[in-house]
Formats: sequence, C-alpha cells, structure tokens
Amino acid sequence: MSAKLSGSVDLEIHGATAHLILNRPEKINAMTVVMDEQMNSYIGQINNNLAIRSVVLYGKGEKGFCAGSDLTELDEYGSNWEYRNRFSRNLDYARAIWLIKKPVVAALHGWVIGGGLEMACASDVRISTPEAKYMAGEIRWGWHGGSGQTQLLTHTVGPGNASLFLLHGEAVTADVALRMGLVQELVSGDQVLSRAIEIADSIAEKAPIAAQMTKHMIRMAQNTPLDIGLLYENDSFSYCMTTEDAAEGQRAFAEKRKPEFKGR
Repeated sequence: MSAKLSGSVDLEIHGATAHLILNRPEKINAMTVVMDEQMNSYIGQINNNLAIRSVVLYGKGEKGFCAGSDLTELDEYGSNWEYRNRFSRNLDYARAIWLIKKPVVAALHGWVIGGGLEMACASDVRISTPEAKYMAGEIRWGWHGGSGQTQLLTHTVGPGNASLFLLHGEAVTADVALRMGLVQELVSGDQVLSRAIEIADSIAEKAPIAAQMTKHMIRMAQNTPLDIGLLYENDSFSYCMTTEDAAEGQRAFAEKRKPEFKGR
C-alpha cells in the first residue's frame, strides 16, 4: 500500500442545504481512496436527515472542479475483481452522488475531467463558468469511464454528443456543453458558486417530499416508455396530493402567503 495522499471531501450544513466540498485544490481535487470513502460516508447522513432538503457540490481552488480519480492510487482499490465490485463496497464517489435522494446542484469551474464529469452528470442541475472545460479522456489511455460516463452522459446529451466526448477524448468548452444540455447555465467565475447555492436554497424551500418525488420521476422518464411513465407520474402526483405539505400549499395559495413546508 502506498502512503495516504492529502485531500478530503468535506460536508457542511447550511440551513436546509448540505455542501459537499472537494478539497484537494493543489491536484485539481483529484479523488483519492480516502476522499472516496469520505464521500460515501456522507450519503446515508444526507438521505436520512430530514432537515437536509438539497445539496450543493463543488470543488475548491482555481484550477477546476475535479480531475477525476488520482491514477497513481488506483491500485489501492485492490484487484480488478475488487475494483469491479466497488459499488457494493461503497467505494465509488460518482455512484455516491447518483445515490443522493435530495436534489443536487453542481457548481463547475476550470477542469471537469473523467470522474469529475461523472459526478457532474450524476447531479441534477449543473451551473458552469464560461471558462470551464469538460473532458472524458480515458479512451486516450486505453479505457472508458466506469461510473456513469458512457451511460449518464449519453442520457444527458444524446448519443452523438456523447460519442464526441467519449471517442474523441478531447476537451469540450463550456459554451458547447451548454448547447449540448450538459450544463444549464453559464455564470461568471465569481458568481458560479453563489448561483448554485441560490438554486439549491430555493429547492430547499420547496416541499421536500414533492422535490424528491420529482427527482425520482425525472429519472423514471429516462428509463421507462412514455405511457408507463405517465401512469407512474399520476400515482406520484396522487401521493403528493395526500401530504400535509400539499394541503399547506393550497392554504398558502388561497391566503396569498408563502407556504411553510414541514416534509409531511
């Protein structure tokens, strides 16, 4: 085993919004095994803490959001078979983002590479700086990403655009990423985090059951035929309408005031 490398993933709670912070700026937040373990350790806390209603994901430093996995540490995951089974071992940081039930807003800047791109794709809303660069360069070294890169990216931007990313293996600029639908907004570098927090805080003000069910239904739309999805949507809607929050929303609308949602 090699010596443990520096870096951490930090969790901060700000009101109803959790902040997941990649903290290894000197290495463009390249993920180590320890950081991977930390990321996975937070997921249960985020999902099971009813006070947390949304998540902001971002990386520290000026160089970029995340350069993916630290390739010098891949042997730390064990044999090929052990690495293949990392999902069940809770040792995949992009998978961890995908497993968060609360809406996730990613603030993206600088380099967004490999596993960093996978974490971005696993998020629900992506806010980017105009200078950011997105890259799935694994094919240049003899493999493709294994934590959603071929699947989540294709669902997000379509097969042609995903092929440009995955087969060409070169950087894609933020304006192209916006046109593809990979990112939803371009915001200046000094505003990108505050904009992501603004969106996440706004989501946190909404009825949490409805927000989580909406996230679930959006994923359902990506994985089921339309006729089945419409039936599931009706069931989900019917459930939401039985909640106390839905009754509060109706009262607030009639009384012309802001609703106070309790998550019940």
